[in-house]
Amino acid sequence: MASIKTYERQSGAVTYRVVWRLGGSRGGGWQGESFDDVDMAKRFRDLVNGHGQQWPPGWVKGEGFVESDEGECPADQLFPAYARKYVDLLTDISGHTRTNYQKFIENHMIPWFRDLAVSDHANKITRDHVSQWINDLKEGRPGPHHEPGTVRRAYAPKTIANLHGLLFSILQTAVTADPPLRDSNPCAHTRLPKGDEAEDEEVFLEPEEYAVLRSHLKEDAVDLVDALVGSGLRWGEATALQPRDFTFTGKRPKLRVQRAWKRRAEGGTYLGAPKTKKSRRTLVLTPDQVKLFKRVCRGKQPQDLIFTAPGGGAWHSGYFFAHRWKPALNAANEAGLTKRPRVHDLRHTHASWLIARKVPLPVVQGRLGHESITTTVDRYGHLLDSADDDVVAAVEWAMSPARMPEIAKA
Repeated sequence: MASIKTYERQSGAVTYRVVWRLGGSRGGGWQGESFDDVDMAKRFRDLVNGHGQQWPPGWVKGEGFVESDEGECPADQLFPAYARKYVDLLTDISGHTRTNYQKFIENHMIPWFRDLAVSDHANKITRDHVSQWINDLKEGRPGPHHEPGTVRRAYAPKTIANLHGLLFSILQTAVTADPPLRDSNPCAHTRLPKGDEAEDEEVFLEPEEYAVLRSHLKEDAVDLVDALVGSGLRWGEATALQPRDFTFTGKRPKLRVQRAWKRRAEGGTYLGAPKTKKSRRTLVLTPDQVKLFKRVCRGKQPQDLIFTAPGGGAWHSGYFFAHRWKPALNAANEAGLTKRPRVHDLRHTHASWLIARKVPLPVVQGRLGHESITTTVDRYGHLLDSADDDVVAAVEWAMSPARMPEIAKA
């Protein structure tokens, strides 16, 4: 990493020299540039760090930035303008998602790529820029264009992967443009930080453990929590349920998931379509669930919410966590529960109960509303160990000496 060394001349004047090894490797030759102003030295140091321990493109030693032979890069090909336009033109995303993307670009990308081009210009974004950006996000370092004194926090591998995915998509449109603006995507083949295996680990409750937690819930939260763990619904789906979503007659009583709470770009929530196409699904109900849902639907109009907060209206997830879930969890831990599940872990717990009873993964996928079976396998495939005895028994049966005389002779 580039650093600043301070030298005092015989006249008393101070010189600030930025020094670094070219390319950041031990074998890279020492480079240096001197400044009379400490702020200019800091900015140059940050530029060197932001460009992978290389001289910033367009900088001439002792002179500063000079105009490139290629001329000035078109403004719409500089990263800030190009990235903002990319998000503005995205289709099939919610206003809330668009707002988040805009914030990601402003806060986590432009301070690194502000003066760089998405096109094959002399001052283009390179793989070194992307690698330095990822390392800065990982270590909590500010970018070359952050204000002096900016404090950043280190980001988790999952967050970095999400930001990298957005940057990849932005730059890929420059590759696929007609005509192409650049030959390749500098985000391709980037090695991202690996997450701690324990990070965001799902918590699966055994039925007895759930009973302990349930016994410490306030009475007005029990029905909702029972519905969550008994159905595998997402929080935004369960709290959006209305009487018209249920069919209690017929051989198989069921509920139809057809709406969920969504976030508005300007803040607040509204009822909209479920998360994905496959999230719009039908779930069969057990006799006990029929009793629960009949009870909470009683006296309500078809479009009323069946689960409401104490003061009326929809439950707010933050309020529920602070005033219902966390107190119950603390009490359950004192009573011997060794796990600290999140509310969303009730969904994981539901899946684990199905798999423990050998419900096939495609059925679990349909019940949870996963768009792809890959999601179900990746998240819950390890729970299939409970079928090991069945696998062993099947192989032993098939390969028994009675069926394979060759084995008996051996």
